[in-house]
Amino acid sequence: MMKKIVLIGALVGALASCTATEQGTAIGAGSGAIIGGAVSNSWGGAAIGAVAGGLAGALIGQSVERRGYCVYRDRYGRRYEARCPRY
Repeated sequence: MMKKIVLIGALVGALASCTATEQGTAIGAGSGAIIGGAVSNSWGGAAIGAVAGGLAGALIGQSVERRGYCVYRDRYGRRYEARCPRY
């Protein structure tokens, strides 16, 4: 029963989201909750999975939003975005 509720919530959240970051967060959180709950067989595992999946999904969604831009690191380790090279 818990798995069905989480799955339906993830699907509704993904469909209602507007940006790629929001969609990635919703899909990641739903998937993480399902996997965390199945692996640990507890609500705590589902909650931890939802948080971890949501963070990963948000990062992936955010990288998709700026199409044509790549993330680089300078020699000091700082991240910056610039246009991707065209091959």
